[in-house]
Amino acid sequence: MISRPIRYQKVQKSWSVVQSGWGTVHRIAQYNLARLYYSGQGGRQDYTQGCLWYEKAALQGSADAQVNLGTLYSNGLGCRKDDKEAVFWFLLAAKQGHGLAFVKLGSMYEDGRGATQDYVQAYKWYNLGARQNEKTGEQLRDELVKRMTPAQVAEAQQLTKEWLAGGP
Repeated sequence: MISRPIRYQKVQKSWSVVQSGWGTVHRIAQYNLARLYYSGQGGRQDYTQGCLWYEKAALQGSADAQVNLGTLYSNGLGCRKDDKEAVFWFLLAAKQGHGLAFVKLGSMYEDGRGATQDYVQAYKWYNLGARQNEKTGEQLRDELVKRMTPAQVAEAQQLTKEWLAGGP
């Protein structure tokens, strides 16, 4: 895998290609190929190839591929287990408003995997997921609030409002 600064530059460059329009077909094909490798549907299951093709689609801005790639890194399927790398990909998808990415980020912050454990941040991400109709986000947020102080909940709600008003 390439280093994080180089990868981020590739994400930025690839994103400009997608915005120009011609990258969309390639991104969709790469995502679909990754799903086939990951599931083994139509051939042999190969997590390594799934990871490779999800990364290609993710670099072109596919939020679904970014979430799936983050999940592969989080679980160590087809690529090395790397929670910080998982957070990186979940955050890119979250910046596109992907509901499941919000929930996965909440889980990472709640458990302190790939990021410093932070219940306020976890609540914010779960809350954003819940606003995208992610039932798991709603359930996890409601469980987490039982372990938080009223001041922490208020801070998390304020961070949610700030995100909705203009992002991170």
